[in-house]
Amino acid sequence: MLFKGLEISLTGMEAERVRMDIASSNLANANSVDPETKQPYRRKVPVFEAILKSDGKVPLDEVRVKEIAYDNSPFREKYDPSNPLADKSGYVKLPNVDPVKEMVDMISAMRTYEANLTAFNTHKNMLTSSLEILRV
Repeated sequence: MLFKGLEISLTGMEAERVRMDIASSNLANANSVDPETKQPYRRKVPVFEAILKSDGKVPLDEVRVKEIAYDNSPFREKYDPSNPLADKSGYVKLPNVDPVKEMVDMISAMRTYEANLTAFNTHKNMLTSSLEILRV
């Protein structure tokens, strides 16, 4: 029970780390096309899940990544009849990744990670101060 606050912050930091990894992966593949299937990269999105643990007297809320889903929004299209991947009307399908949206998502994940880290350090300092009181 003493370390539950640390555990809550850790699960939040782990979830935000996955969110940042996925956003950076989406940015890296913003112009990628699978060479085998000739399909553009489809944006990935983390799906979070809140978990309520009540094994002790104090219920514990945690967050974790339930799954990594694919964004089913339509692909972007660009008119380029000279491209070998163009369809009959001359349009090429591009990944449904918006770099601005991904950057906003990364900044949000970074700020949330920092908030969890601050809560973790605050809880750790409280525990350390409690031990100092007991030492005297």
